[in-house]
Amino acid sequence: MELTLQGLKQAEGWKQAGYSLPEYDIPAVAARTREKPRWIHFGAGNIFRAFQANVAQELLNRGVLDTGLIAAEGYDYEIIEKMYRPHDNLSILATLKADGTVGKTVVGSIVESLILDSADPQEYGRLKEIFRAPSLQMASFTITEKGYSLTSAKGETPSDIAYDFTHGPEAPRSYLGKVSSLVYERYLAGALPLSLVSMDNCSHNGDKLYAAVNAFAEAWQQNGLVQDGFVSYINDKKKIAFPWTMIDKITPRPDDTVKAMLEQDGISDLTACVTAKNTYVAPFVNAEECQYLVIEDAFPNGKLPLEQAGILYTDRATVDKVEKMKVCTCLNPLHTTLAIYGCLLGCHLISEEMKNPLLKKFVEIVGYTEGLPVVVNPGVLDPKQFIDEVVQKRIPNPFMPDTPQRIATDTSQKLPIRFGETIKAYDRDPSLSVSSLKMIPLVFAGWLRYLMAVDDTGAAFDPSSDPLLPSLRPLFASCRLGSMPEDLSFLDELLSNESIWGVNLFSVGLADLVKHYFRELTAGPGAVLATLEKYLG
Repeated sequence: MELTLQGLKQAEGWKQAGYSLPEYDIPAVAARTREKPRWIHFGAGNIFRAFQANVAQELLNRGVLDTGLIAAEGYDYEIIEKMYRPHDNLSILATLKADGTVGKTVVGSIVESLILDSADPQEYGRLKEIFRAPSLQMASFTITEKGYSLTSAKGETPSDIAYDFTHGPEAPRSYLGKVSSLVYERYLAGALPLSLVSMDNCSHNGDKLYAAVNAFAEAWQQNGLVQDGFVSYINDKKKIAFPWTMIDKITPRPDDTVKAMLEQDGISDLTACVTAKNTYVAPFVNAEECQYLVIEDAFPNGKLPLEQAGILYTDRATVDKVEKMKVCTCLNPLHTTLAIYGCLLGCHLISEEMKNPLLKKFVEIVGYTEGLPVVVNPGVLDPKQFIDEVVQKRIPNPFMPDTPQRIATDTSQKLPIRFGETIKAYDRDPSLSVSSLKMIPLVFAGWLRYLMAVDDTGAAFDPSSDPLLPSLRPLFASCRLGSMPEDLSFLDELLSNESIWGVNLFSVGLADLVKHYFRELTAGPGAVLATLEKYLG
C-alpha cells in the first residue's frame, strides 16, 4: 500500500490493517476548496498535520464542512516539495494513547499545498487568488513564536525585513512581509473581512501577529508603497481580527518505532526527510491523544464550525485565563520540573520519570498543592481535571518519545512564567504564605544544580541550549560535588534577578531555602536522589 490518492483505492487493505480512512470524496472537496476557499494555514509542520488537519477531517467525515484545508509553507519549501506533494497531501496520524494502543488515521483534509515564495509567480499567484476570495474566513498560523519577531536576538532588524519595509508588498522576502502583502491583496479586492489566527503555543499570540502585520502596513503606508487606507483596514476589527488562542497538543518528532510499526502494516515509502534547513519531516506524524484549542471568538467573515469537533470558542479574557492555567500551573511547571530532574538523574524519557514515585509525587505537589490554590478557573476547562489528565494520562504515556533534554531547552526563559507567577499570587494573597512553598524552591535549586552540567553520578552532560548559559555557567565553574564553598554568596546576584525567577527571591523570602536545597543537592554523587528521598520519600 502506498500513501497516495491512487493507493487509497486499496481501501480494504488499509481497513484490514486498522486504518481509519477519509469518508468523503477528496477530489470533490478539493474542487470546492479551489473555487471557494475558507481556511488556509501557514506552517505545514507536525502540529498542524496532527491537530488542525485532523479536526477538519472529522468535520468533513460528518458533512459539517464541505471544503478542505490549504497548507502554505513559508520557511522550509522542501516540506511541500519532498513530503506533501509526493503523497498527494495525505499523511498518516499515529495517535499514541496512554492505554498502550495506537490509533491510525489517514488524513486527507489538506487538499492543496503551496509555497509562500513571492519569486514564484505560479505559487504566489495562487496565494493571491485565495486571499482575494470573498469566501476566505480564516488564515491560521503555526510558525513558532520567533516567527513573529521583526528583530534579531541582538535587537537588530534582519536584512530581509528591512528590505521589505522599504520596497513594499510587490515581492517581499520575509515570511511576514509575504503574509502582509497577501493581506494587502485582500484589501485591494474590496477590503474584505478576514480573521488572522495565530495558533502557536505562546501567550497573547494574536497580538504578536497583529504587531508584525501592522508594522509592515505602517512602514509601507509611510513610504507611499500602499494605498492610504491599508493601516486603517488592519486596525478595523470589523474587517481584520487577530484572535488570541491557546493550543495544547504534544507532537514529537516522527519516531522510528512508529515508522517500523507502520511498515509492518505493509505501507511503502515512509522514509523521513531531513531538509537543508534541518527540518525532520516524514509521511506520518505521531502525537498524543489529548488536545486543546481555545479560540477568541473574533471572526468578521464568520467562523468555521470547529466547535463541533471540540474546539472552544470564547472571549479574550477566558483565553487568557486558560493560557495562564496551563502555563503557570497545570502543565508547563510539571514538565519543567521533570526536565530538570530528569537530566540530573540520567533519564531519557519523560514518561519513564513518572514511574519514579519520588518524581511523580514531586510534580503532584507542584501542581495540586502549590499551584491549584492560586489558579483562576477559566470556566471552560476545569483546572483540577486538566492536571488529572496531565498526571494520569499525558505525561506517563509510554508511547510519547519526549525527552527531559528537549523540554529543558531555554529553561531560563520559562521559569518566571511557569513558577514566578505562582509565587507572586501567593505574595499578593493575605490568606496564603510564600513560606509554605517547598517544592517550587526545590525546582529552582535543581536548576542551579543543573547549571553545573554534572549528573547525579558525577558524570558531565551537555546542557540543553539556553540563551543565558554563556553568562550563568561560569558562576559554577569552581563548584564540585562534595566540596562546595561554605559561603554561597556567589549565588546572590542570580537569586535576586527578577527576570529569571519572576521575583527577587530574597524579597519574597525564598533565597535561603533555595541555597539550602542547593547545598544538599551538591553534597556528593547520589545527593540529588538522596535529597528527593528526604523531602518526598
